[in-house]
Amino acid sequence: MKKFMIRYKAALLLILLNIVLLFVLPDLGRNSLALTKANTIEMISIIPPIFILLGLLDVWVKRDTMIKLMGEKSGILGTVIAFLMGSVAAGPLYAAFPIAGILLKKGSKLSNVLIFIGAWSTTKIPLLLFEASAMGWEFMLTRFFVNLVGILGIAFIIDKLLAQEDKASIYANADTKI
Repeated sequence: MKKFMIRYKAALLLILLNIVLLFVLPDLGRNSLALTKANTIEMISIIPPIFILLGLLDVWVKRDTMIKLMGEKSGILGTVIAFLMGSVAAGPLYAAFPIAGILLKKGSKLSNVLIFIGAWSTTKIPLLLFEASAMGWEFMLTRFFVNLVGILGIAFIIDKLLAQEDKASIYANADTKI
């Protein structure tokens, strides 16, 4: 029971907070419960397909192939693949992290995984098309190139600043958690 409480402390705290709000501020409590329910339903509808895709990625893509395409010696090809994977992906950002874990487990270079997460969070193709139609191509292209430079810069700076033992710890953690 203690292990359960530790593992799900955030969810249990949210439930407790909702119950307290329901009694202290009933209107806010009902709103909070409605939002919690909507978010839970959204997550339940998104997470199973993501884990199915993760399982397929884990089984179908061999580690050697991933190392060749996105590993330490992949060069610009690995960067482009990581960026494209993040840009064409669908779903909320929290769905990117399990995929990032699989990429690390399969031997992807840390900077490529960071590029994947950055691209997922800021350069999705539907978002870019919406921006172009709503705010104009100039705005969309400006934001895209600023994000591109930022993503690449952050990924490479983090990759260079992290010590080898920190990187090894990240890879080991990804290997045990996935």
